[in-house]
Amino acid sequence: MTTATPFPRLLSPLRIGGVTLPNRIVSSGHDTVLAEDGAVTEDLIAYHEARAAGGVGLIVLQVSGVHESARYTTHVLMATDDSCVPGYARLARAVHRHGTKVFGQLFHPGREILESADGTAPVAWAPSAVPSERFHVMPRAMTEQEIHEVVDGYGRAARRLRDAGLDGVEVVASHGYLPAQFLSPHVNVRTDGWGGDPERRLRFLREALRSAREQAGPGFAVGLRVSGDELSHDGLDTTLVLETVARLDGEGLLDYVSVCAGSSSSLSGAQHIAPPMARPAGYTAPLAARVRAVVGVPVMVAGRVNQPQEAEQIIAGGQADACAMTRALICDPELPAKTADGRAEEIRACVGCNQACIGHFQLGHPISCIQHPETGRERRFALLPPVTRRRKVLVVGGGPAGLKAAAVAAGRGHAVELHEAGRRVGGQVLLAERLPGRAEFGGVITNLEGEARRAGVRVLTGSRIDAAALAAASPDAVVLATGALPRRPPLELVDEPVVLDAWAVIRGAEVPRGRVVVADWRGDWIGLGVALLLAGRGRKVTLCVTGFAAGEHLQQYVRAGMLADAVRARIEVVPNVRLYGADPDTVYLQHTLTEEAVLLEDVAAVVLAQGHTPVTDLTPAGLDLPALGLSAERVLTVGDCVSPRTVEEAVLEGLTAAASL
Repeated sequence: MTTATPFPRLLSPLRIGGVTLPNRIVSSGHDTVLAEDGAVTEDLIAYHEARAAGGVGLIVLQVSGVHESARYTTHVLMATDDSCVPGYARLARAVHRHGTKVFGQLFHPGREILESADGTAPVAWAPSAVPSERFHVMPRAMTEQEIHEVVDGYGRAARRLRDAGLDGVEVVASHGYLPAQFLSPHVNVRTDGWGGDPERRLRFLREALRSAREQAGPGFAVGLRVSGDELSHDGLDTTLVLETVARLDGEGLLDYVSVCAGSSSSLSGAQHIAPPMARPAGYTAPLAARVRAVVGVPVMVAGRVNQPQEAEQIIAGGQADACAMTRALICDPELPAKTADGRAEEIRACVGCNQACIGHFQLGHPISCIQHPETGRERRFALLPPVTRRRKVLVVGGGPAGLKAAAVAAGRGHAVELHEAGRRVGGQVLLAERLPGRAEFGGVITNLEGEARRAGVRVLTGSRIDAAALAAASPDAVVLATGALPRRPPLELVDEPVVLDAWAVIRGAEVPRGRVVVADWRGDWIGLGVALLLAGRGRKVTLCVTGFAAGEHLQQYVRAGMLADAVRARIEVVPNVRLYGADPDTVYLQHTLTEEAVLLEDVAAVVLAQGHTPVTDLTPAGLDLPALGLSAERVLTVGDCVSPRTVEEAVLEGLTAAASL
């Protein structure tokens, strides 16, 4: 007897044109920085095959440029000549052998150019010479001949992807890219046959879709990706988008519509490209519902859909026919299989931190995930072999590094004990989750602890390990993950001013009323987060940062959202200053560029966000390894006790250490 699934709609097939998806979970197009010289690589194939093996119904590949002028980064895929076909074909075969369908994205960025091959500023093409606010690009208006070349490029690229064995293509008109620029009356100010009224502004997108459909031939799915609202000062609004998709669907040009939100052209709009954790789950679904009401083809939706129950609810409610769960699949490639097998509680939930997925892309690094560093490194870590000799492994410290090391080591077959001195595992994540808008970050520990316990790790809290306890335990290998503590730099303090660590404030320490200065050395989530926390408690806050801007080291969408909150909270930001000292009502700073004194008066308290100092009570150098029966190779240090950094480095080092045991 078959047990009914709690996700009957999500796991049901979906017909798109001539293609049937095995389920309605989609990995939507996203850059991976795994392409080289515009071509598919073995790393890119391994990345997508891991998600296909995990049971995803449809993979939409990252954008493929349709014309040489579409090279918006140095790591974009290109479909501009027939040499691309073999690489796409290898990728399609790898995905198809798991039953997953695969579409390509046909792309031209228009004025949204990020970089060039040699560092010089490229000439960006656009409908008109209207600049991009976010990238500060002044484009050149396309000639009639160039427009026809690009339109033809959509068709030629579609034919090549069909020749490679893909199942369909998606014309990218979302996020303010070239087709959307032609649609926009703010960006397209042409007065020829490609602009001047709504009908002529629609012409470029209509002809691009027609070109793709005609050159690819029948039976090949052709869809459209569009922002339901670009949420930007010069972007497309929902009314115009609905009119556009209704027209195109009525003309038989669409097999499906993929709906997202936002625009690449502005800082406020760009946040919706990969919305951070402060955005609610599935918040774009109402936009998809409005699109679905005016078209007769299936509608997909993207935007913070992280869990199968969220996707099921969206589909059951008639808001969309399929859900893009892209970052959720970056975090857990096995999400579809776990959903189908009744193991939804084991899903490693994405927390929307953006650090190693979109954050890596924006830094030019291959895609990964802070919780699952195997992502993007599939050829190195995806299939770790079981151990041939079972060892007793002792892990000291229950933060992200220790938990990951323990989970992976136990999963490979070792007998693992994890000792955490505190009452709970979690390390600094237990602090991060208490800051405004970051509660979801605590899921990192929920996920890692669950993985460790399911792998058979014996987790002991309130258990402090010293050299004597280590000797008594007699392990075969030790992983030291003892973390870090708040750093207090030398300061000139006169007459006992109120000086608190950020950790104490987050834990609820009393902060005097009046002006509070947060002295932020790192420029990450701690200083900005504590400033927002204090502002929420009714304090007047001045955030002093050593860099050029608050949150300088945060992923830009996360930073933009937090800075917007800081503006609303009336937090004053003083850039380029270092903390020097304080007295009971004055904070003394130094300008980092001029070395001149900067004084802030009428200050009630100073809060230090000055980085961290490693906890090195136990180090390989300080242990009598021969007496413990251990070699140096069997005592590994990971995470902040090596050098204080972020969860990403801690989890990766935990994985690397466990892989070496």
